[in-house]
Amino acid sequence: MFTVVASCLFSTKNGRVDSEDRRSRHCPYLDTINRSVLDFDFEKLCSISLSHINAYACLVCGKYFQGRGLKSHAYIHSVQFSHHVFLNLHTLKFYCLPDNYEIIDSSLEDITYVLKPTFTKQQIANLDKQAKLSRAYDGTTYLPGIVGLNNIKANDYANAVLQALSNVPPLRNYFLEEDNYKNIKRPPGDIMFLLVQRFGELMRKLWNPRNFKAHVSPHEMLQAVVLCSKKTFQITKQGDGVDFLSWFLNALHSALGGTKKKKKTIVTDVFQGSMRIFTKKLPHPDLPAEEKEQLLHNDEYQETMVESTFMYLTLDLPTAPLYKDEKEQLIIPQVPLFNILAKFNGVTEKEYKTYKENFLKRFQLTKLPPYLIFCIKRFTKNNFFVEKNPTIVNFPITNVDLREYLSEEVQAVHKNTTYDLIANIVHDGKPSEGSYRIHVLHHGTGKWYELQDLQVTDILPQMITLSEAYIQIWKRRDNDETNQQGA
Repeated sequence: MFTVVASCLFSTKNGRVDSEDRRSRHCPYLDTINRSVLDFDFEKLCSISLSHINAYACLVCGKYFQGRGLKSHAYIHSVQFSHHVFLNLHTLKFYCLPDNYEIIDSSLEDITYVLKPTFTKQQIANLDKQAKLSRAYDGTTYLPGIVGLNNIKANDYANAVLQALSNVPPLRNYFLEEDNYKNIKRPPGDIMFLLVQRFGELMRKLWNPRNFKAHVSPHEMLQAVVLCSKKTFQITKQGDGVDFLSWFLNALHSALGGTKKKKKTIVTDVFQGSMRIFTKKLPHPDLPAEEKEQLLHNDEYQETMVESTFMYLTLDLPTAPLYKDEKEQLIIPQVPLFNILAKFNGVTEKEYKTYKENFLKRFQLTKLPPYLIFCIKRFTKNNFFVEKNPTIVNFPITNVDLREYLSEEVQAVHKNTTYDLIANIVHDGKPSEGSYRIHVLHHGTGKWYELQDLQVTDILPQMITLSEAYIQIWKRRDNDETNQQGA
């Protein structure tokens, strides 16, 4: 049996309800709203019909229902359970059901802000100057931007990358302001723009100073990733952080209208550098010495050079030793960052093998981006399984000068070549079943934080260098910036 709720009386003119009178500024049910159950991080679809169309959130129990007409799921729910206050998730208007009048009340503004946070240019400009803690509705305090992301099943690889990118100021600032990208023209039926929209929404939630809870669920963002990557990256299966980062940056770039060569976007403005790649073909190792000597004079075996752009640099680790020490424990080797950076000094040669040919390559940087990503190659795949190299990379977290890796003519024009670390993604455990965590620098406080799923803890900078770093983001110091980081 439904509970019958008396409807409000509305004045009528010529038998028609006056729309102005149907609007009520005072709803007697506002005190039934339960903010602690409101969660707008999940897909906006009706919990009964699973339809996206005309979805409303019940502000008493937090569930989503379709419609508000006489036989709609929201209407039936309001009569059956005496839950009266609903929010249209698209128009952001509040309604009282079953009476079906719009509620206009300034006390509800905090709910619409959680559903759709917005930032002014002034607020965005001040984000990196603020060290103020925000208080969530449940009383927990948090720093906007340093917020845990829910690990739905096995998506911590994506969470770590999304958290790292959300702490890159120019990229974050671009996506915090929807006007920057909402008018970009895309071909009909293009689904890739969904990535841009969802990434913008996630950025605004992570940096929202008025959240109801001190963590965010990336559910809608990850659904867009699964769809746009054609299930290459899943929520339910562990993925590789570097593969995801590479795909995500390129997908964002093309969804924003960028092309390989001419058209730039915020992604290439922030992360893209360039290098020269020198390649020399090698004769087959089984050939006699004389024949090898003759072949080296052929044009085919002469060194060639191409200019290429990059979004990140892959740093190769030396092979880990297989021997054990006297206590029968494997020695974990260590290598300085500058040793593995030598790959890009224009002199160091590295051999690359294909199934039928061998090449020698060397690399020289010609342009350093404002934010430089290092991917440390920890995993090697062979025919049977994936092996992980546990070598610890010793790196300073500030003041890394990359001038010596630039060609001489570029050094003269490239004023700023010093970088400071701002994000460090770590892979712990075995290759296939390990977990990800991330260290990020909060620019406002100059302090480092470790984030692993929903856990957020502060960490000493010295501890960061002891981890098995996998992906790092470095910020270039421009115009004689001084180091802001905590020692």
